[in-house]
Amino acid sequence: MSHVKAGGSSKNIHNNAGQRLGVKRFGGQKVSTGEVLVRQTGSTKLAGPGTFMSKNYTIHAAQDGVVSFKKIKKGRFTGKTTKRTEVVVEKVA
Repeated sequence: MSHVKAGGSSKNIHNNAGQRLGVKRFGGQKVSTGEVLVRQTGSTKLAGPGTFMSKNYTIHAAQDGVVSFKKIKKGRFTGKTTKRTEVVVEKVA
């Protein structure tokens, strides 16, 4: 008769490093092309003019300029509109 001994409980297995998500460059800061502006899980903030979103939803600067955050109304698939934050990089004159 096969039998597996009791394994016991493991207590010290939940020590994963954090993902370091969040806003990396804030409104009014100067940025250069390719800099990471926001790291996020899912599309919580939208990529506006002067920015682009990579495969893992990270928002990068597509041009040199100044970062700003704007609230916009975005239409959902159901027709309902909700306010979303849009990340924008505007060129400096």
